[in-house]
Amino acid sequence: MSEKVIRNLVEFIGRQPKPFKINMIRAAANSFLSNLTVQYRSIYILRLGATAFQLGVVTSIAGTLGTAVALPTGWLADKQGIRKIFLIAIPITALSSLLFAVALDWITTIPALLLAMLGTQLLGVACPMVCGSYLRSEERATGKQMCDTISAIPTLIAPVMAAILITKFGGLNADGIRPLFLLQALGFMLIFGFTYKLYFDTLKRKASSAFPGIAESIRQVFETGFAVKPWALYIFLSSTTFYTSTTYLSAFVTEVKFGDEFVVGSMTAASMVLPLTISLLLGRAADRFGRKRVLGMTIPLYSASILLLIYAQDVMALLISGVLQGFYLLSAVTQGAITAELVPISLLGRWYGILNLLRGFASITAPIIGGFIWTAMGPNYVFFFMILVEMSKMIILWLAVPETLKNSQVVL
Repeated sequence: MSEKVIRNLVEFIGRQPKPFKINMIRAAANSFLSNLTVQYRSIYILRLGATAFQLGVVTSIAGTLGTAVALPTGWLADKQGIRKIFLIAIPITALSSLLFAVALDWITTIPALLLAMLGTQLLGVACPMVCGSYLRSEERATGKQMCDTISAIPTLIAPVMAAILITKFGGLNADGIRPLFLLQALGFMLIFGFTYKLYFDTLKRKASSAFPGIAESIRQVFETGFAVKPWALYIFLSSTTFYTSTTYLSAFVTEVKFGDEFVVGSMTAASMVLPLTISLLLGRAADRFGRKRVLGMTIPLYSASILLLIYAQDVMALLISGVLQGFYLLSAVTQGAITAELVPISLLGRWYGILNLLRGFASITAPIIGGFIWTAMGPNYVFFFMILVEMSKMIILWLAVPETLKNSQVVL
């Protein structure tokens, strides 16, 4: 049975275009490097002297740059191609890591956060465009889940490796975390060399003077169908959950649940277990039974992980919560399949640009709201807020978003 599964996976990858294959490798390496520090970044800023509210403020400030470039990036990707966006984004991400490494206090992390958000926004346009452009509709969710599975393998190792290195470098403090950013910067430059050498767009983009401007591009996207408007709201809410979690979850585990670097790292690794083991099954389910049914299952399970986190009394409960948090990543991949199917391929970059603009707004508002709730009401209520947001997503999904399987570029 396992031999047949492996053979089918090899055949699936073999028939996909080269840009998809190269991007899978790039995405896996990027995920490994990102997960060396992502779960420790908030702790690092707190250890440099920030309060929970100040953490929210600096994270919110960083979101402004990503928000400002979201629309131009999507427009540029459609006009110039995916490769150029990759070759801009990766060095910016490397520079961000370097600036984190040399930060002297929490205020001096702001430039690093700004560049990290900028790099995230650029990659947030380019990476999904690969699947949206090169995969067929009936294989898109499977392909995205496969990319996620391959990325999850090194990501399963990175947080635990980071915890070991932090202990070696001095513990869960600024000096113990700092060297990870130096290693990360070096790794991103290696990814840049790999991408520069091997990744090329095979779909040609028109770069004529007749290419529409940004305002006209927005109008074109929103004229493609009714579904893009509720889906844009859905993505904003989903991003609100994401930025609230990335800003406050690790701080909650260390400051409220008294976890150490190994608990934080183990929870992050645990969140990769489900993407690694069942993502392909969910991808096939989304391609066979529908995207909405898969989301209708994964969103409540992710909400359950947050509820368990709030009431966790021991490390085992925290680890189980970490495992269930993998449903967020699983739902995000299925969301990506819907996103790619609501507009024509020629508008994908601009569509992703609009959605990244909304993600940028979420990156500004969510940390501030979370910091206010943490300070005024208590840390637990930050996570009750996340559950409320997830339930709001479910309402939008079932009342306003059509099923896109075998009915892509839906116009209602």
